[in-house]
Amino acid sequence: MNPSLHSSKISLRAPEPEDIDEMMFFENDASFWENGPATGPYSRYQLKKYIAENQNDLFTDGQLRLMIEHASGEVAGIIDVFAFDARHRRAETGIVVKPAYRRQGIAFEALCLLEQHCFGLLGIHQLYAYIRSDNTASFRLFKKLGYSLTGTLKDWVHTGEGYRDVYLMQKLATQSVQSF
Repeated sequence: MNPSLHSSKISLRAPEPEDIDEMMFFENDASFWENGPATGPYSRYQLKKYIAENQNDLFTDGQLRLMIEHASGEVAGIIDVFAFDARHRRAETGIVVKPAYRRQGIAFEALCLLEQHCFGLLGIHQLYAYIRSDNTASFRLFKKLGYSLTGTLKDWVHTGEGYRDVYLMQKLATQSVQSF
């Protein structure tokens, strides 16, 4: 298993101070807020502080945020491992890719690299994701990567159009990790 965070198409890297505008784009896009606990925008100060104080060490910070950098040098998205439980060796994962970079296999490669890193180097036993039932692209992505649908959480997230169900998808380290 290759523990590298690089492929011919993308690299996963720690956030840099120069990424503030990119992070503002993702964190302050209100359309993403329905999928998580965010209730408002982040300030530049908050994101600068996050970058400065974060060790980018899952065991220290309880999370690992990585920028998805396209081979062109542009930031294509962000991928996270968070809600880390050291005792049970599990963590939640999430990914967002800019619209211009979607449907190019970038999310697939980013998740493959992240899995190799988490399962291989970090010794994580399980990754899981909560996916809105109406997000068919994300559901297909995780299914293609071998994640199992293990539950449906009814009326789990509130949107401007009412409540939506969420799928719980899980992958164990003992399952084969995809390569590309």
